[in-house]
Amino acid sequence: LTGGTTIHFEENPVKENAKAHDSNETEKPNIYTPLKEIKADFLEKNQACYSTFTPQSRSKSQNQSSKEKQSQPLAKNDGESQNGFHKMWTLLLVLLISVPLLYVLWSGIRGGTSLSRDAEILQEFRARMKKLKDTYQSQDPNLWRRAHVFLEKHLNTSHMRLEPAILLLTAGREAEKALRCLSNEIADAFASSQNATTIRINGVDKAVLDSDVVKLEVDTELSSGFREGKKVAVVHRFESLPAGSTLIFYKYCDHENAAFKDVALLLTVLLDEQSLRKSFTFQEVEEKVRDFLWAKFTGSDVPSSYNGMDTDKLSGLWSRISHLVLPVWPEKGLPLEGCT
Repeated sequence: LTGGTTIHFEENPVKENAKAHDSNETEKPNIYTPLKEIKADFLEKNQACYSTFTPQSRSKSQNQSSKEKQSQPLAKNDGESQNGFHKMWTLLLVLLISVPLLYVLWSGIRGGTSLSRDAEILQEFRARMKKLKDTYQSQDPNLWRRAHVFLEKHLNTSHMRLEPAILLLTAGREAEKALRCLSNEIADAFASSQNATTIRINGVDKAVLDSDVVKLEVDTELSSGFREGKKVAVVHRFESLPAGSTLIFYKYCDHENAAFKDVALLLTVLLDEQSLRKSFTFQEVEEKVRDFLWAKFTGSDVPSSYNGMDTDKLSGLWSRISHLVLPVWPEKGLPLEGCT
């Protein structure tokens, strides 16, 4: 500053450069502005592109959603049909198993009841026959054995009842009372064991009646009695019936086509001779009864007609009533009136 001299100092070149740098910094264009514009432009184009493809994608999405919704009921229906199918087969299987099982159980119960009832019937019949055997002690032991077995087989329901049980008892004049009483007693034993009663027909009472009338009467008595539940019929003095009327027994004693198969018929024949020898075999007794009926029903004094008896008809009748022919011997101690 001496002498008033003014001294000017030059600016520091470094500072100038710095200023110049600062000015350059200021004037240099901003690179973020175009980036923002590019980004905005990209977003705008993207938005346009999105707006262009969105309806299709939405439509596609809706179609897919619709298909899914449609497929859901189909799947549900398929599931329900399969469930119904399985339920039906399950029910069918249950029926296939349960029906035979119930049938077996029912058959077992029924069979057990039937067997129990059979046992009661047989027990009652055996007791009654034992009592008769003790009462009628003069009879042949074979009479009890054969009659017992023959009738008991018919009482047992385990055996098929293809025909009625036909039993023919015969005796000489001296055993007339024993024949009547014993036939009644055996018939009652057979009937009472089944809680039933006996039909009784007396040939002597019908001997003088017209043959056709007697045939109708016998048919009515037998058919009505068996329908009412009676299980046995006793026809006393079979040989006294009018010859033609006996043909009605074709209907009741047939081997295959009898009107009633679960019943028994006891026929009695009183021979003309005074007594039957105990030495006769059962075969000889049967032949004696056959010859007696032949003479009684086809003799010269018997009126013949189309509806009456002849040897061929009698032969057919005999084959039906001669299943078992048994002799009866006289018994001591029987009451004068009635039978015990």
